[in-house]
Amino acid sequence: MKKALIITYYWPPAGGSGVQRWLKFVKYFRDFDIEPVVYTVENPNYPILDESLFKDIPNDIEILKQPIWEPNSLFAFFGKKKTESAGFLNPNPTFFGKILQYIRANYFIPDARKFWVKPSFKYLNKYLKLNKIDVVVTTGPPHSLHLIGLNLKKELNIKWIADFRDPWTEIDYLQQLPLTKKAIEKHRFLEKEVLKNADAVLVVGKTMNEKYSKFNSNVVTVTNGFDGEISETAVELDSKFTVTHIGLMNADRNPKILWRVLSEIIAKNKEFANDFELKLIGKADASVIEDISKHQLSSNIQVIDYVTHDKVIEFQKKSQVLLLIVNKVPSAKGIITGKIFEYLMAKRPVLGIAPLNGDVAEIIMETNSGVVIDFSDEIGLKKAILKLYAKFKLGNLTVESKNIAQFQRRELTRKVSEIINMITE
Repeated sequence: MKKALIITYYWPPAGGSGVQRWLKFVKYFRDFDIEPVVYTVENPNYPILDESLFKDIPNDIEILKQPIWEPNSLFAFFGKKKTESAGFLNPNPTFFGKILQYIRANYFIPDARKFWVKPSFKYLNKYLKLNKIDVVVTTGPPHSLHLIGLNLKKELNIKWIADFRDPWTEIDYLQQLPLTKKAIEKHRFLEKEVLKNADAVLVVGKTMNEKYSKFNSNVVTVTNGFDGEISETAVELDSKFTVTHIGLMNADRNPKILWRVLSEIIAKNKEFANDFELKLIGKADASVIEDISKHQLSSNIQVIDYVTHDKVIEFQKKSQVLLLIVNKVPSAKGIITGKIFEYLMAKRPVLGIAPLNGDVAEIIMETNSGVVIDFSDEIGLKKAILKLYAKFKLGNLTVESKNIAQFQRRELTRKVSEIINMITE
């Protein structure tokens, strides 16, 4: 049995999307003769917690932990709590906030977890000399963890896989930071160093694969996925025409087009107004709440800050429609939100607002799981919502999705295990 050392910042009790990918790979590795060893932080600063995820950790696996120093006092630049997600940058910072943003952007490269790199390298360098490990895996963001892998690769020439759950220099929030030219160049240099030196690079989508393949000949797409069996058992759906969005909704993901369309439909259609309910499950930016109020939609929208992953699955299965929104940023084409795959498992119609030529649109089209509307297509969005509502009123709002078994976590773990075996032979 081969041993894989996984270096990850996010690990239970971390909640949210960042922890899911490698927690699930670790859960199933032993099925494919891979013994996982996890290296993570001893004193993490997680934005959200979900202790229900502990049950997915296999019994008796080795988990290594080392403390991290994080500059929490500088997290005020987010304009929110120091534990707030990086996706929630303050769009209107104070003068002091601007200074903090500048410091964060130009002195904490690639990110504020950079202070874990040197002590982790020192600790793992010693560990790897005393313990047989076949492959090291680093997963980001935070992308500073890839520098741990890079240093171990150069020092020990160990086999190393760099996993990108999100892109580095094209991640959505990086463009919001006041980066100097020198800082941008440093990000690009470090990204290329990681890509060129890794024995394999894992990415979550086709667009990232195309871009990263310029620097490494062994870039493999392993998407995120869903855990568990695809249930064909009938579920009691919500009695109202519910449209549910799961996950963060920051300023870039604020669907202003949706608020306008819903406001127009509700104003003209009293029956729709009585039937409709939008559930936002996850943290929502202040701008989202303001726009909801401005369009007089508050009475039709339920905002639920956070629920455990188990409860999320229940919400998805019961919802009439599942809402998927891609951040409206230059890199939107390549963004694949992790929730799309669990939406597929729920087998409810997906309404997406995203680039029509993007990776998410391709997945929805290939799986016949819903409809995607472009960011600016108000007419198309209104028609799509009313069409879904008409089916709801007739009692036949269903979806005949296909080809979704490929996104089960166990099958994806099989693919990762094959990559590990390939580079360690």
